[in-house]
Amino acid sequence: MPLIPATILTGFLGSGKTTLLKRVLSEAHGQKIAVVENEFGEENIDSDILVSDTTENIIQMSNGCICCTIRDDLRATLQDLATKKRKGELDFDRVVIETTGLADPGPVAQTFFMDDEVAEQYLLDSILTLVDAKHAQTQLDDRQEARRQVGFADQIFISKADLVDAEALAALTHRLKHMNPRAPMRPVHFGEVALSEVFDLRGFNLNAKLDIDPDFLKEEDEHDHHDHDHDHGEHCDHPSHQHGHHHHHDDDVKSFVYRATRPFNPAKLEDFLGAVVQVYGPRMLRYKGVLNMEGTERKVIFQGVHQLMGSDLGPAWAADEPRVSKMVFIGLDLPRDILVQGLDQALV
Repeated sequence: MPLIPATILTGFLGSGKTTLLKRVLSEAHGQKIAVVENEFGEENIDSDILVSDTTENIIQMSNGCICCTIRDDLRATLQDLATKKRKGELDFDRVVIETTGLADPGPVAQTFFMDDEVAEQYLLDSILTLVDAKHAQTQLDDRQEARRQVGFADQIFISKADLVDAEALAALTHRLKHMNPRAPMRPVHFGEVALSEVFDLRGFNLNAKLDIDPDFLKEEDEHDHHDHDHDHGEHCDHPSHQHGHHHHHDDDVKSFVYRATRPFNPAKLEDFLGAVVQVYGPRMLRYKGVLNMEGTERKVIFQGVHQLMGSDLGPAWAADEPRVSKMVFIGLDLPRDILVQGLDQALV
């Protein structure tokens, strides 16, 4: 049986997850979606799109989608769904897991890699994060969960953008890009978003290309690249930080991009990354890279979530393509200088 794609939908309280979900569920796209909700969700899917409320924790919806709440742990719920699908008792094409507003998506994502039974039946597609434009700055200031949700995202949707002015929206976008330059972000109005931006994003696919926001790269380039430890903290005099007030945010969730033109020595790199993940794994939210390795004509693609790291051979480097290794690390107060120094030392 083909793997069942799964999407994790996260976002702080009131950011519009349920609105987006209702829109996705009620749209006539012909896909049957199973929604897994954390039991103590602050706003459950409204009963108007549900057929019947039964004591069973799996409910059929009027358009053939199904909804279930997590009574025990996520693993058991996913296995239960997969078993019912296999036996023909339930019909669905994909799963969406809506986390509670206070959840850290990390452990949810790890379930798909750590648990063999889940890994054999599901394919984690992506983590979608909703950010409420009106309250986000305060939430990001006060709550680490909100910052982690941004760090984990493969796609960020900014809701309630119509409630703030253009300058505030620009400041928020700028801040989010520093936390996570690899997730495309865009405002959504009342959850109106094309399904192609929600599903099959292949955020965890090792062969997917490494998209880092080009403005972020440009901004990094304006600094001399040997000055690796430049941090956009509050003492930053970078021109784009001068308008508005957003250079006061020194978030603990930060990202940085590492690039190198010399190839990596595979053994040295593996030793170094293995050691880093042992020490800093819990603080490393997402990391991904396209690497130029000595001894192969193909790109090596690697990525990880916390302590879990994987790599794969990608396509061959094109004849006219500059063989530049590019990595992005997103995490909590990661020691950038240690990472840069170790990576530099793993180069040929």
